[in-house]
Amino acid sequence: MEYESIIQELESLSKPENVKGMARFGINSKNAFGVKMPELRRMSKKAGKNHELAEKLWHAGYNETKILASLIEEPKNVTEDQMDKWAIGFNSWDICDQCCINLFYKTPFVYKKIFEWSERKEEFIKRAAFTLMAVLAVHDEKATDNKFKQFYPLIIRESTDNRNYVKKAINWALRQIGKKNRNLNNESIKIAEQIREIDAKSAKWIAQNALRELKSEKVQERLK
Repeated sequence: MEYESIIQELESLSKPENVKGMARFGINSKNAFGVKMPELRRMSKKAGKNHELAEKLWHAGYNETKILASLIEEPKNVTEDQMDKWAIGFNSWDICDQCCINLFYKTPFVYKKIFEWSERKEEFIKRAAFTLMAVLAVHDEKATDNKFKQFYPLIIRESTDNRNYVKKAINWALRQIGKKNRNLNNESIKIAEQIREIDAKSAKWIAQNALRELKSEKVQERLK
């Protein structure tokens, strides 16, 4: 698919009622067509992997074109500079998460970016750091436990950030790491208990929510 045909198809699939629905889920729908993910995945398969097209779609500036860009971009062609530039363009949690899930975790720079972005002030760039932790916990099967334990100081440090999309991503990261295996479950429970003692609403919410799942019968049974 060419750029022009993609834009035309997005316009033809646009649904105002879906745009309103996006807003209800906290998605920034200012520049959105209201096209759902199954359609975007279908279009990405039709387009195929294409670095130049991905860059062009990203700079088009729509929610859907940015998500499509993350789906058709080739991880081997992604540079650190490109990751930083795309991260600056995160203006909604859906774009942030889709870029992390579809693309960024596959790059050789992912661990470096987690440490860098966890210190950034921008809400969705910081969210990306913790979203990537959660995604790696699921997909990086070759990583040692120590690769994930190095994230604990970041999780503790940022647990006082009360911004909704940051604290939810921190919680997500802690829960996913803690569900990876028995050892990391025990360590994540200890970290959550440590965070619970911090005098901050966000920290207490992160800890209590994580402990509820990590100690649950379902998770404990699966880890046996």
